[in-house]
Amino acid sequence: MKINLIEYFENTIKKYADKVAVWDKERYATFAELENYSKSLAWKIFQDNEIFKKPIAVYLNKSIESVYADMAIIYSGNFYMNLDVKTPAERIKNILELIQPAAIITNNQFEKNIKNVIPAGIDMINLDSVIWDDIKCDDKTLLQRLETLIDTDPLCIINTSGSTGTPKGVVLNHRSFFDFTEWAQEEFGFTDHEVIGSLSPLVFDIYSYELCLLMSRGSTMVLIPDNLSAFPVTILKLLEEKKVSFIFWVPTIMVNIANMDLLSQIQLPDLKLCWFAGEVFPTKQFNYWHCKLPHVLFANLYGPIEITLDCTYFKVERELKDEEPIPIGFPCRNTDILILDENNQQVVKKHTEGELCVRGTSLAMGYYNNPEKTAAAFVQDPLNSAYPEKVYKTGDLVRIGDRGELLYISRKDFQIKHMGYRIELGEIEAAAAAAENVAASVALYDKEADDLVVVYQGKLKEDAMREALSQRLPVYMMPRVIVKVK
Repeated sequence: MKINLIEYFENTIKKYADKVAVWDKERYATFAELENYSKSLAWKIFQDNEIFKKPIAVYLNKSIESVYADMAIIYSGNFYMNLDVKTPAERIKNILELIQPAAIITNNQFEKNIKNVIPAGIDMINLDSVIWDDIKCDDKTLLQRLETLIDTDPLCIINTSGSTGTPKGVVLNHRSFFDFTEWAQEEFGFTDHEVIGSLSPLVFDIYSYELCLLMSRGSTMVLIPDNLSAFPVTILKLLEEKKVSFIFWVPTIMVNIANMDLLSQIQLPDLKLCWFAGEVFPTKQFNYWHCKLPHVLFANLYGPIEITLDCTYFKVERELKDEEPIPIGFPCRNTDILILDENNQQVVKKHTEGELCVRGTSLAMGYYNNPEKTAAAFVQDPLNSAYPEKVYKTGDLVRIGDRGELLYISRKDFQIKHMGYRIELGEIEAAAAAAENVAASVALYDKEADDLVVVYQGKLKEDAMREALSQRLPVYMMPRVIVKVK
């Protein structure tokens, strides 16, 4: 019985000490090197700050350093919260004020971006200032501290868009990651020789699962730099060069690759398994991938961040027509799916839509420092009045198809998925309303053009509004269309 994810890693190190754990452009770290850096930094956290069972933020780009920073936080008995270095300082400030992490791990390159917005009482750990040779880690003491954790202690916080303008911090624990990882390895036959093409940002739950594979199966993570998103040919060549066997991507870039017919140039013979999640994958572009890579098993996974990784899956093992939606499939093992109507009654008839609700180990613990939002989203199972049991109301409308498969329909609120990110339109509206000389604002989503739109009244000029929004919103939430009305 394992109680924390480090127990996975301790077993992996014994088998694969000299194997490459992480590729970061031309640099790499073996599992032994990753262990050394992680334990040394964990010991520094323990010795200098005496932090335990607290959130620790990581403000680094995706790199070897960010990987061992996250692992060091786990080794130290704390839980990590990755921050996006591209996010405006004002939004980072809002996150830090809500979560109040005990410390922030960063380096010289990024510290200057946020040093003026860090609330009092949060320690700064600058990796460039660490004198590694002076750290003498006591492995026994470190592991003894971990023994005092239980599997329902938090592993990480993942921030998601909030309608008030401040992101919500979703708390996920060790047990839920064990549950999903064990199921996935059994269902999809992961081996000890997987090479992961890691494209998702650090702030995605996809990255956290990739970290689980590294720890549990000795998988090698090939970190794909953020700036390569605009160069899909380079990404495919990197997958080919590193013999990547598994990718877990948001469909946006896969659609671009299909539209550019890039798989006619690069075949990816080592790729065996492709998961996609986070948004709807148009079936026409999916069929391009399915046709070009017949040796690959494709699976559509579904689940919001409040459900650890995903709660349903669909292995694409039959032909799908271009106009046919890709099902979200069936519940993952040890996860129960409820489809409820407006009266909180269970929908049982096929083709009748209802809200998808989830119960099981996969549920998040709630939103950090936000009991009101937690109580609104994680509610008592309306079908069970006999004892306390929480379900998460996803806000997604689904129906059961002819084959018994779940089919996604749409949202029931003002939340959207854009570029793989979950966005509350209310957060964009709040940012626009906060700009000087703005009387009223509304945010819209043009689904056909895949554009975010802001319409506002006020004296502020449109260029000035764009600048004001850029100070408060990350790039993926920036509206492409801004309209001033009288």
